[in-house]
Amino acid sequence: MIGRLNHVAIAVPDLQAATAQYRDTLGASVSQPQALPEHGVTVVFVELGNTKVELLEALGENSPIASFLEKNPAGGMHHICYEVDDILAARERLKAGGARVLGDGEPKTGAHGKPVLFLHPKDFCGTLVELEQV
Repeated sequence: MIGRLNHVAIAVPDLQAATAQYRDTLGASVSQPQALPEHGVTVVFVELGNTKVELLEALGENSPIASFLEKNPAGGMHHICYEVDDILAARERLKAGGARVLGDGEPKTGAHGKPVLFLHPKDFCGTLVELEQV
């Protein structure tokens, strides 16, 4: 069901500083910041040869990563994203198997303009999983 690894997301307290670290220290190609108000984050993507790293910063007080950053003030790995061919079929298969889909269970548009869903970390070895339809 899952395809390739799309990205690993790292929550950061300061997106500008994290971007500079990846760009200037590691020599990576980093996208321009993109605000995603519907997800409560601002993101940049570090482009790698075979995948991406998403750096995300809280956007507003009600950001879903605000509590994560309170517990992890230096930041840290937030979620991992896998690609799926059909997000609705994947959702139904996962729900039938007992996995919990977060939110209202309906796909939302992600940073790449494609439908995404998040799966409860307690169902996946303590890791928040994002699925993105390719």
